Amino acid sequence: MRAAAAVAALLGALALTGCQSSRPTSGTYTYTVGGPYQLGGIWRYPHEEFSYSETGLASVITRRSGPTADAETYDPTALMAQHRTLQLPAIVRVTNLENGRSVLVRLNDRGPEDPHRLIAVSPRVADLLGAGRAPFRVRVVLQEAESRQLSGGQIETGHLKVDTAPVAAVQSENLAPPPGEHASSRGHVVPAEAPVAPVMAAPAAVSVPLRLPEQVTQGRPDPGMLYIELGRFTFPQYAMEMAARLGSLGAQASFDPLATDKATYRVRIGPLRDQASAEATLDRALREGVSDARIVVDDD
Repeated sequence: MRAAAAVAALLGALALTGCQSSRPTSGTYTYTVGGPYQLGGIWRYPHEEFSYSETGLASVITRRSGPTADAETYDPTALMAQHRTLQLPAIVRVTNLENGRSVLVRLNDRGPEDPHRLIAVSPRVADLLGAGRAPFRVRVVLQEAESRQLSGGQIETGHLKVDTAPVAAVQSENLAPPPGEHASSRGHVVPAEAPVAPVMAAPAAVSVPLRLPEQVTQGRPDPGMLYIELGRFTFPQYAMEMAARLGSLGAQASFDPLATDKATYRVRIGPLRDQASAEATLDRALREGVSDARIVVDDD
């Protein structure tokens, strides 16, 4: 009994220490990548990436409380979003492919749990993108210079420039950063707006505020068609093997001339006639054990 009581006391002390080490402090955020975890029954593997560009479906965050995954204060009026694997925080440009509007967004939280969605955005992001509350087609492109600065690295680019969209209904405003910082054993703590000395003497370092300005760019709508991407491969034989294994779902292997890395062979299902068909097909692919399967938008 005494041994059990001692173990319980030790566990309680460790838990208390963990809580104290994760308490937010005003003015900083925690840069974090994190280890593998399960979300929605699927294993996810976070990793650093500074050349990310993907398409898919976005949803709107409806319920959220407490700090974000990088210990920022969640605010539905902030330009923020959830991503399952990218480093946090990171800056991405999110484009609504259905109307061409885009805005810079701060990734600072893990999610969405729904495997049909690429990201989940705050209600304010959805408003600026003219998306309403229904899922919408997006392209997400990581901003390398700004994201490297948030990671504590040095950059060689000039000031952040964002064009304002010629949309009368969308106004630009600068919001004060919310309080909140976090220290933990994972990642490292970085001041929210601390200057970073550039590697080269000429251009100044990019300034990335905790709260991004509401500046929207209006581009050309390009809604594209929905596909299920099952995987990308360097060698064609592996793509052909996967296509054969999921041939009953309509999987086909093809060469991607626009690939930016060595994985030039892809396996896809589609095009699919609507969102419901895409979601149902993705569910079937996941049941077949293809955990990396996802919905993409062919907007090229």
